[in-house]
Amino acid sequence: MIGKLTGVIDHRASDHVLLDVRGVGYIVYVSDRTLMALPGRGEAAALYIDMVVREDLMQLFGFPTLLEKEWHRVLTSVQGVGAKASLAILGALGPEGVSRAIALGDSAALRKAPGVGPKLALRIANELKDKAPALMAVAESAPAAAVQNAEPDADLVVTPSRLASPAPAPRSNAVSEAMSALGNLGYGPADAARAVAEAQADAPEADTPTVIRAALRLLAPKG
Repeated sequence: MIGKLTGVIDHRASDHVLLDVRGVGYIVYVSDRTLMALPGRGEAAALYIDMVVREDLMQLFGFPTLLEKEWHRVLTSVQGVGAKASLAILGALGPEGVSRAIALGDSAALRKAPGVGPKLALRIANELKDKAPALMAVAESAPAAAVQNAEPDADLVVTPSRLASPAPAPRSNAVSEAMSALGNLGYGPADAARAVAEAQADAPEADTPTVIRAALRLLAPKG
């Protein structure tokens, strides 16, 4: 199985790139968001790979982080969500946006993805609501597919990776640390995930104490 590829982009299409890895070309399908973040033709790139092998089909799907790859795996476990729909969702929302939408049960956000209708969005939100807390807790520790340095005599010419998410990343490990703190206070994973997701949506760059305080206000009994 192929878990990661590092090479030079030989061609860019509307939904995939041809990645030249030391003379072997791999067609790797990616989301719109990932395609926009990848460097140009002739430059180096690295992607985590999900490989689908069937009797009549073999396809590679590429992701800039392990978190995004894991969300792809989880999304495609839902009936009616194929690889194309998963990439559309990740392209529209990004992995952090998917985590937030599912933690909040926000099926309307999932409908922003092309081809995802109300029924499918609701099914995804309902079936995956228990998956979001675990993925949110490890989000910041999931590494990006950084380009590694090549050997001096290697054919691969490596330049610094440009692969970066267009959305601002949370500071430190605010999400995972806030989730852990709320768990220590006795809140269940689903409640903690919803509160942290809502708190971070209001202040994406907030540090851990700020996220915890905001989440506790949201969890406080009303009335």
